[in-house]
Amino acid sequence: MFAYGIFKVLYSPFKAFKEIIQNPKHIGPILIMMLFVFANTGFGYVVLSRSYIDQAMPPTSRLDEWTENCTLWVSNVGTPKCSEDHISGFCYGNCSINFTVINDSQIWMQLNTTDPVNCSSLEGFKTLSVKVKWIRIDEVRPNVTIHIFSSSSDYFRQDLTQNFTDSNSNVWKNLTIPLGSASEKWQNNSANARWEEVNGLELIFMWPSVSNITVLVDGLFFHGTFKPAIVVAGQFMLDYPLIAFMQFMIHWGILGGSLYITSKAFRLKVTWKVLFIIAGFALVTLLIQTIIRTSAFAVSPDIYYPLEALGSGQEAEKALLQTLEQSQFLLQFVNYVEIVMSVWTFALCLVAIYLLSDFSWKKSLPIAALAWLVYFLIVRGEIVRLFTL
Repeated sequence: MFAYGIFKVLYSPFKAFKEIIQNPKHIGPILIMMLFVFANTGFGYVVLSRSYIDQAMPPTSRLDEWTENCTLWVSNVGTPKCSEDHISGFCYGNCSINFTVINDSQIWMQLNTTDPVNCSSLEGFKTLSVKVKWIRIDEVRPNVTIHIFSSSSDYFRQDLTQNFTDSNSNVWKNLTIPLGSASEKWQNNSANARWEEVNGLELIFMWPSVSNITVLVDGLFFHGTFKPAIVVAGQFMLDYPLIAFMQFMIHWGILGGSLYITSKAFRLKVTWKVLFIIAGFALVTLLIQTIIRTSAFAVSPDIYYPLEALGSGQEAEKALLQTLEQSQFLLQFVNYVEIVMSVWTFALCLVAIYLLSDFSWKKSLPIAALAWLVYFLIVRGEIVRLFTL
């Protein structure tokens, strides 16, 4: 019976609210809340299933540990130092590796990984990202070479000098280098060099004349393999029911309170219980909105979140914009649905106020409009936004 009452609010709100006013019971809104919690849990599953997160080595949970520990590197400068001049961002740690030489024209640095890294074109990591800053008084740009080792004597080589033609001294340069046999820029020094077992890399910076030179290295990751978020971050599924419950209770309390205060301001003889229950039934639109939103995400293209989106500055902004472009139509559709559901909520409040009072539609309109406006402004505030999915 109560489930029938919920759906009756959707297709026959006049009859439904008349019955609710005559016999107000909390079980209807509670049932709507339960359905809303289930719907949002389903939404979370769909979103995490259709979202793919860039995997990295080292894992971002360990930050960029290869550029956090200077003892992992060997170099012609001797033992490098950790520097507080580093890239800011979620996965970039608190320092970079500093390589400095006095009166020299070359700096090379080599990292040996603990475990082999698979960079094959089929299942392995497909990209190498590293941030580099070089500092030299005369600002002469360097010639740069990278070696990717599969053993101490077998490696792949690539000239990166072209990547530095637009770089400047004392400015961080982001290098994103495709890996594997699919890239024609790599040259192997022997047939034994294998992308399936990468165990180290070397960067070589050379200048045409000697000077005091510093090279900083930060944010070194192998990445480019994407996995569904439901696999990588499935534990977040447990958060959706709790967040949905809190979200509905906050919306319910705010809408019920705004209806009660506004009605009292216009001297309507109504009780808190009736208006609170009416507000709960009016929020059936949140349930409908969630169902539509879930359906839209279920049929939309997959969304890929690159590693760069975890950074900061222009790099992260560019990555996030590219991600948003993948789902631009979807986000616009969801926004339109939210607008329609918001107007629908207002219409249900208007019907309820009209039936509760002896006023005409013209007099009932400003009461419902004011109550809805107070509710709308509050739920768009920062406090409620923390609990919005």
